[in-house]
Amino acid sequence: MSGKTAQIRNLALIGHGGCGKTSLAEALLFGAGATSRLGKVDDGSSVLDYEPEEIKRKITISSAFHHYQWKKHTVYLADTPGDDNFLADTRAALHVADGAVVVVDAVDGVKVGTEKVWHTANRYNLPRLVFINKMDRERADFHQALKEVREVLEVQAVPIQLPIGREAGFKGVVDLISQKAYVAAAGGGKMEAGPIPDDLKDEVEALRGDLLNFAAESDDALIEKFLEEGELTPEEIYQGLRVGTLKGNFVPVLCGASQNSASASLLLDAINFFLPAPEDRGPLKGQHPATGAEAAFEADPDGPLAAQVFKTVADPYAGRLSIFRIYSGIMAADSTVNNATRAAPERFGQLFLLEGKGQKAVPHLGPGAFGAVAKLKETVTGDTLTTEGKPILLPAIPSSRPMVTFALEPKKQGEEDKVFSSFSKLIEEDPSLSLTRNADTKEILLSGVGSVHIEATAEKLKRKFGVEVNLKPPRVPYRETIKATVKVQGKYKRQSGGRGQYGDTWLELEPLPKGSGFEFADKIVGGSIPKQYIPSVEKGIAEAKNTGILAGFPVVDFRVTLYDGSFHDVDSSDMAFKIAGSMGFKKGMEQANPILLEPVMKMTVTVPEENMGDIIGDLNGRRGRVLGVEAEGRQQVITAHVPMTEVLLYAPDLISKTGGRGTYEMEFDHYEEMPPHLAEKIINEARVEKEKE
Repeated sequence: MSGKTAQIRNLALIGHGGCGKTSLAEALLFGAGATSRLGKVDDGSSVLDYEPEEIKRKITISSAFHHYQWKKHTVYLADTPGDDNFLADTRAALHVADGAVVVVDAVDGVKVGTEKVWHTANRYNLPRLVFINKMDRERADFHQALKEVREVLEVQAVPIQLPIGREAGFKGVVDLISQKAYVAAAGGGKMEAGPIPDDLKDEVEALRGDLLNFAAESDDALIEKFLEEGELTPEEIYQGLRVGTLKGNFVPVLCGASQNSASASLLLDAINFFLPAPEDRGPLKGQHPATGAEAAFEADPDGPLAAQVFKTVADPYAGRLSIFRIYSGIMAADSTVNNATRAAPERFGQLFLLEGKGQKAVPHLGPGAFGAVAKLKETVTGDTLTTEGKPILLPAIPSSRPMVTFALEPKKQGEEDKVFSSFSKLIEEDPSLSLTRNADTKEILLSGVGSVHIEATAEKLKRKFGVEVNLKPPRVPYRETIKATVKVQGKYKRQSGGRGQYGDTWLELEPLPKGSGFEFADKIVGGSIPKQYIPSVEKGIAEAKNTGILAGFPVVDFRVTLYDGSFHDVDSSDMAFKIAGSMGFKKGMEQANPILLEPVMKMTVTVPEENMGDIIGDLNGRRGRVLGVEAEGRQQVITAHVPMTEVLLYAPDLISKTGGRGTYEMEFDHYEEMPPHLAEKIINEARVEKEKE
């Protein structure tokens, strides 16, 4: 490998929540000399988990970035969230990374979060290493964790290390390539090389035989040598394993304990040896923004600039910080670039490398770098930055669909505008959030990936923008309608000195098919009501239908025909006929067998096959109607119609029933009549609310 970016690496640390990614990242940074002390998540001293919401929960909520130098290589590092609620950030980091280190807990093995991020890495064909962490913990089991990696993740996992000791007795590792044992020196300093312990020699020999086979199979010349001589040099083993790792034929497996920084040096070496340089990933394909024609380019510092913004951080003081990955060309401080997505020039001053919470100003950055600039005017997450005159659009970052929705209200009256303006900044930072207003219930609705996601967002809103909100389940936008046809009189007559008020209408109310809305028909003949008053009758009904008589919900799917009435030469007016129309409608609705309608959602629930029966049973128990089931790989996709009121808080139930493996999407489909016993409950609740007012 002799290209211009041969000594550049960038990678994402991925794995389920709590597997020790951040602690491992801290150990790598400290081991490479990028930080002067070993930060710890548990005591809040981590360089990478620095947001108050992260320190409080002891989890990574937002990807953090750093960089280090190790043996003439420059490595850019993204420490990503493992909690389900924040995986949108992890997916964005994997979209721009060249490789990944997958961290697996030696105690817990492969959990569902690991599966999810592994499948995302598969989509991008990312070369990866597996690091089996926490070897010093009680019940740590390297061989069980390795077995789960192979079986659950369906991958050819090739150990290149073997642990020496386990649990509290964990001392170090045997490197199967160099055939040396590395044991932490007294006082926990650097690893010292020594002979392989006698009790591990047989296992080392067996595993090394497998290792040589995998290394040889990657390269024809190596196969020939191996078949002739039965041995390869360490350099040849590294070469063969590197080729096979980059092709995705297998994944090298290392082990250690992230709290013991001595483990880090061997992983630092492995990242340099096995993970790709930007040029190893092949040409990057994009599109010309104007013509849509495919464009491809190499990771060349001398080529035109191509960078993608994959994360935005909103800061109330510093403004917006755009974090990007450079694929080609050089980005220099104090320059202008072209935003190819929006066809707009962007001028910026300082160029930064992120160091956790801190930033380091640099004069320029090249391919492979994760960098940042502040206060770009037009640019948002997903946009492509290019050289003027050489535009290209990079593939879009896939979005995460919100699964949980809460209604929110400002704690202080009159802060609605502030809520919307502050949230718009947080949505720039986290596109997996969405904020809408429901026109029916008049509520502000915040949607996110999960309850913890929404709660952490509300905490961030208070900390960054000083806005406090209350979260509650959203109201269900019920509707009312009629089932019978009736004829009624709506008459308004008032005499109280001076000019009176007089309006008299005869109305026919009749039900219409589902989805018809409201129709008004004028059948007046012979001038029993003058033409100028007829629009007022319609207006009175149109306003009255917004508050039905059962529970105050809008009335739909009915026609009102105005067929007779009378007027007074002096006392009739637009207002009198508007009131008369409204009175006639309310009276008619009472007599026309009014019913309550509930919104029904179309749900698509994706679950592992073994959970399908439970989930279908659960949906039936929620008054759902299953429309069909289709296989999608090892998953089953269930489509169903379910009343909205039954699935307002569906996400936690689905998570518990599927062990976190299930996902769902839903959208409004239609309205249906609500069962009388349930409708009665809603009507009584509305009555109590009205009495309180």
